[in-house]
This record gives sequence, C-alpha cells and structure tokens, in this order.
Amino acid sequence: MISFLMTTWWIYIPIVGALLYFTWRNNQKVKALKEVNHILLSLEIPRANDKKELAAEQMFASLHGILRSKKERFKDGGLQEHISYEIASIGNRIRFFVWVPEHLKNFVEGQIYAQYPTVQIHELPEDYTSRDFTSTPVIHTAEISLTDNDALPIKTFPSFEVDPLAAMTATLAKLAPEGEEMWIQVLARPIDDNWHKKSASFISRVKNGGGINSSGWLGSALGALWKPPESSTTSSDISERDKTRIAAAEEKSRKLGYQVKVRVAYLGTDRNEARLRMQAIVGTFKQFNSTNLNSFKIKNPSFDSLKLAEYRARFFIDKGFIFNIEELASLYHLPHTTVETPGVVWASAKTAEPPSNLPVTGGKFIDGVSPFGITNFRGTSMQFGIKRGDRGRHMYIIGQTGTGKSGLLTLLTLSDIFHNEGFAVVDPHGDYAMDIMKFIPENRIKDVIYFNPSDTEFPVGFNPMEVMDQNMKGHTSSELVGVLKRMFENSWGPRLEYILRYTILALLDTPGTTMLDITRMLTDVKFRKTIVDNLQDVVVKQFWTIEFASWNEKFATEAVAPILNKVGAFVANPMVRNIVGQSKSSFNVRQIMDEGKILIVNLSRGLMGEDNAAIMGALMVTKIQLAAMSRANVHINDRRPFYLYVDEFQNFATDSFAVILSEARKYGLNLTVANQYISQMPPEVKDAVFGNVGSMVVLRVGAEDGSSLVKYFEPHFETQDILQQNNFHFLATMAIDGEKTQAFSGKTLRLPTSITDFSPQIIENTRRNYSVPKEQIAATIMETSGTKDSTPSQTNQTTAPRPIDPTTGEPKKKKTRRGSRGGKKTNLSAEIKLDKPQ
Repeated sequence: MISFLMTTWWIYIPIVGALLYFTWRNNQKVKALKEVNHILLSLEIPRANDKKELAAEQMFASLHGILRSKKERFKDGGLQEHISYEIASIGNRIRFFVWVPEHLKNFVEGQIYAQYPTVQIHELPEDYTSRDFTSTPVIHTAEISLTDNDALPIKTFPSFEVDPLAAMTATLAKLAPEGEEMWIQVLARPIDDNWHKKSASFISRVKNGGGINSSGWLGSALGALWKPPESSTTSSDISERDKTRIAAAEEKSRKLGYQVKVRVAYLGTDRNEARLRMQAIVGTFKQFNSTNLNSFKIKNPSFDSLKLAEYRARFFIDKGFIFNIEELASLYHLPHTTVETPGVVWASAKTAEPPSNLPVTGGKFIDGVSPFGITNFRGTSMQFGIKRGDRGRHMYIIGQTGTGKSGLLTLLTLSDIFHNEGFAVVDPHGDYAMDIMKFIPENRIKDVIYFNPSDTEFPVGFNPMEVMDQNMKGHTSSELVGVLKRMFENSWGPRLEYILRYTILALLDTPGTTMLDITRMLTDVKFRKTIVDNLQDVVVKQFWTIEFASWNEKFATEAVAPILNKVGAFVANPMVRNIVGQSKSSFNVRQIMDEGKILIVNLSRGLMGEDNAAIMGALMVTKIQLAAMSRANVHINDRRPFYLYVDEFQNFATDSFAVILSEARKYGLNLTVANQYISQMPPEVKDAVFGNVGSMVVLRVGAEDGSSLVKYFEPHFETQDILQQNNFHFLATMAIDGEKTQAFSGKTLRLPTSITDFSPQIIENTRRNYSVPKEQIAATIMETSGTKDSTPSQTNQTTAPRPIDPTTGEPKKKKTRRGSRGGKKTNLSAEIKLDKPQ
C-alpha cells in the first residue's frame, strides 16, 4: 500500500490542492459575508408615476456597477454582493422593498432616484421577514425557475400591451386583510460578460443540431465524437423554430446580465388555501412564457417552516439562472399609472429639493434661526428653520385639524422662549397656550402674563379703550369700530357705524372709560352729559350737541338699538364684564413688547363661548397692533422684535388686518398666523395674506383649498401632492434673506419633552401681580356704574331700548293713551341742556 502511494503521489497532489483551495475559498466567502451588514429600504412612488419598465431596465443597467473585479472577488472567496428586489402583501397592503448591503446603500439609492425621481425611499428599522412566525399554522414556500436553457429569454415588457406587474399585484390584493401574507423575492447578482460565451455555445450547438440542454463543452465534444460525420447539419437545415431561438438568444446576449433567483412565500392558516394561493401567484409568472423560447415553472415547493430562514437571510449561494436587464425589468419594476390594483402603497405626495441657501441648524438652537422642520427629499434629513430677519415678512400656516399645525406653531415659539425673545400667543382652543407654558423655564416665569378669561376668580384687567398716547386716539377708535363690526354681522350699516364711531370718540376723551360705557353713553342721559361736557374735539361735540340732540325718540331708538343689543350682550357676561369693565389694564402691551416679555392669551371657545372668544381675541390683536404702531416714536433700530402667533386668526381678523400685514414689520411686529381653510377668511383678508406673507407652510388641506394653493407651489407640486400629505408633512415656500425661494417639502420636528412644568407657578404669578379678585372687581364696577365722581348717572334713570318686533325687525311701537295719538315728539336729549359749541 505504501509503495502504491509512493508511486502515485503525483495523482493526489492536484486533488488535495483543489480541496484546500475550495476550503479556503469557502472560508473567505463566509468571513466576507459575516462582515457585510444589510438594510431594507421601502420604495413608495406617487400615484401619478409615469416611469415605466424602460426606466427599470436603465436602473438595472446602472446597478450593474456593483460588479466587483476578479481580483476583489478572489480575495473574498469569489463573493459578489447581490440585491433582493421584493414585493410583499402584508395586511392587505402591497409594498415594494429593496434589500441591499449597507455599504452600497447610497449608490443603490442614487441609481433608483436617477430613474424614478419622485420615488420616496425609507430605511426601515425592522425587516418584515424577521417577525416571529412560530405560531403561524402554515408556511408554504417555493422557487420559480426556468424550463429551458437560460440563454433563451422569457417574454419581456416590449411585447406586453399592459403592465405585467398588474397581474401580480391583483393576485396579492386578494389575500385576506388578516391571517394571510405573501412575499416575492427577486435576488439579482451582476455577472461579467463571460456569460455571453455560454450563450454563444448554446447558439453554436443549436446551429450544429445539438440538444438544448447539452452539458457545456464536454457534452458538446462527446456528442461530436458519437455523432456520425454525415449527420452534421448546415445552416440551410436549421428549422424555423431553431432560427427563432438563435435570434432570441443573440438578442438577449447583447445586454448586461444578472444571475437571478426568485422565491415565493405564503403565510396563512390552511394548507389547501396555501396551495391555491401559490398556484395563483405562480400562474401570474406564466404571462412571461414564450412559445419556443423560455418559460417559468415552480421548483422545490415545501411546507417546511425552516425554509423561512432562506427568505430572511436572502440566501443566494448557487448560480441561479441568467437574465439580462430587460428580462429583470419585466419581472420587477415600480408600479405606474396603468396599475390600478387596490392596496398598493403609493407615496402620499411628491417631495422636492430644498433651496441651497436653506437655513440649516444641525439639530441645535442657533441664534438668528427658528427651527421647525426636517427636509425629506431623497432621504436627506437636514434640520432647518426660518431666519429671524425673514420672520418680519410674516409666516402663514394652513392645514386641517390634526395635521400638525399647532405643533408647528409650538416649535417656532420654543425658539423665542429659549432665546429670550418677546412674543404673544392668541389661541382660541387653549391647547397651544397650555403647551407653551410647559416649556417656559424658571428664569422666565416673571416674564409671563397669562391672560385666561375663564379664570373667573382672578380676572386680569384688559381695557381696549385705554389710550396711553392721545395721538393714537384716532387709530384706537377706528380699530375698535372694526372689531365691533364683527359683532353686528348682518345688522351692520352706515348709520350704525356713524353713531358707534362718535360714541367711541367721545368716550376716549374721558380717561377711565370702558366698553361698559358704550351702552351708558346711549341710554344714560346724565352720564352722556358729563362725557359731552368733557369733550375737547369740536367735531365730536357738535355731533352730540346738535345732530344727536335733534333726533326724535323713535329715530334715535331705532338707530341705537342694534348697538345696545350686541354690545350689551357682550358685556352682560360676568366673565367678560369683569375683564373689560376694569378702567385700567393690568398689563401694558407696549411695555411687554419693548421689554421682551411674554403674553399668553388663552381664549378657549369651549369655556368662553365662540362669540365672546372671537371678540376678545380681536380686541387683543388690535391692542397689540396699536402698541406696535405707537413705536413710531422710537428709532427703527431700537424697535425690539416682537413675535405674534395667532391660531385660527380668521376669527380675530378685522378689515384692517391687511394693514397689519403690510406695516407691522416696520414697527418690529412679526406675525405667524394659522388657520384650517381659506374660505374662513374674508376676501380682503385672504388677499392681504397671500399678497404680503413672505413664508407659507401648507399641511394637508381640502380639495378646494388645494386647487387654490397649488399655484404657489408649481411646477414642483400638483394639487394631489397637497391633498395627500401625511400628518406632520408639509410643503413650503420661504423667504430667505428677503428673497422668495422655490417650493420644497419637509416634515415638522418632533416636539421635545418639557423637563419641568412651571405652569402652576406662572398662573400663580399672574394672579398675584396682574389680577384682582372677582368680588373686588364686581364691587368696583357696581360703584362706578352708580357714582363715579361726577360722571355716573343715578340708577334707574336710563332710557332702555324697546324690544324688537320679530315680524318687522323694528322696535315695537310704544302704546299711547287715547287722545295722545300724534302727540308731540320727544328728543332723547331733551332732559338735559347741552352746551352749544363755541
């Protein structure tokens, strides 16, 4: 035996060497595989995608670039990375995935974006195949393979009239919403051009009359030795069928190639149902079958649950079969407009590239920038905001309820809090106001005035008729008339406005008057005389001493009745009366602005009532506007920026709102306004908003608003993109360094969690320093309405308005005694002697 080995050792050396080589090769491959991490990407394409199979073919041509050189592959035991292109129906939702080596992520994403510019790619934190399926009753797996030599092509997309993907997705859509899943994996590994030699060998065999499945060069050589010389065929003897095959094989070999493996897995509860589902999905692959060329068949069907491990790992150890890029694109591509299968997960909206000069914050609070969003274009997640210099051009936010509008307002406000800026919040819901208070740090507690009318035990005084600067009296009266116009709705008219304006102008000449005095001015004779005697404005005094004094009782009653009804209803509410009935405001808005303080106005409609909240909010916004305009006496460089946030601003917007938007910037007042629908705004306010705001952020809106807004976001976005946005996603056009920029997309930042909530301390500080107990206020109002120095009237000496006749809309006629019909007319002013103007 030893002598035999000694004489034949040279035979075993190559065998041992080969074994050692393949062992080393496999070890290197295993080592390389362990070092490669993989990630799963989700692909979502907009419903309007018009990129068809040709785009996928070009994508696969570009992705062929991951092919490694022979030297690199040799070092890693011949390893060549592969990519898995997947379709999965889970929970009756059909999704598209790509499983890639982590180090190839950027390259793969880039090639996908190049062919599908509107696709949205998301890296998933968890692989859908990695879930626990130990309790799943039935797991049915199979592979899809070719029936003939892979040199022959299958039927490809140029031969289809409809998208072949539609048949696959239609089958997947029939799965039950619960208890059934189906996965399709198309694993593809690029190969070098040597595969063309295999195709050439096949063509040569066919031309020489050889079998289709001959075993390479060895089979061809043995076949040639066995075959008699006279049996050799010439080209003229080739059948039409073989000519077709030769032409198809030659055509296939002209394009780049991939080694491919196709797997299908079904997860359900019933074996018979599993067989039917598998049969149905395999049947959809038969649409690629081509007569005389190649076809698909099922391979290795199994109910072994352990096979699921191959799907999770995306094993691709063998060589599979060869497809060129056209065949691969026919089998896997993203759906386009012709696919109408229900359940396909489309991208909710397109994304667009942000401007190059977008203020990026890098995840930090940066001086001069108010962060609020993250870009979402092609996987880039840059935190950004709006420059403070551009906030002077104002910002408009619109979005349906629940889309993230209030959260976006909160984010902008947070930057003001932490940069010690002054701001005011006017909130008709209350949630935004309460959320903001939770973030105010301890060192700013004393900066805050929390104006909450529903805190009835401790009302904060707010006198809209308080005039700090007599030069602002005209502005104040005009703005108050504008606010009160909202109260009268359909009853507003020129005569009513005329009387109301002169009433307010008269009251503003007497310090300490309040909105409670509007009704007193029109009904209390002695009080009116005191006010008129104090008038310094000749024109206003002439109205009361001459014109108003000449009106008969019926005419005067009809003229003032709407004012008494509306204003009386407003101030009759104890909650409101205890606030606006205080002759001196508890806080100075101008001082708040100049000192960078914080004013939080909680006008919760659920607690105040919708009408009262709207009027109080309009009065507050007007007061802030007037305070800003009063800074005209300060040099522009010394006007400290102040930020005003108004949610559901249309509730508080008067006719002069256009003036605020156009002029507020000059006085250092920077507005951020938000609402839900464009139709909520009066036409003049709508024109002012869209004509003056520098930055616009649009979350999901309704169809009517989408059609109106799309013109501001063209050509990057269409109406559907606005309508189909997910919550907390938005489209934006921003002013950057004063210049309007292109529209882009993003999503709002996540709100941080407040470390310590100082809301109770803020409320207590406001009560202690800015409010008066309601009993004291009620007593004061009672006193001033009875004896207020020399101004108040005696009780029960007012002329009350007559009730309105519901049939005519006019005051009911006073009943007269018989014989007094047509008697002498009585003037409301007849009981007092009014001084004639000098």
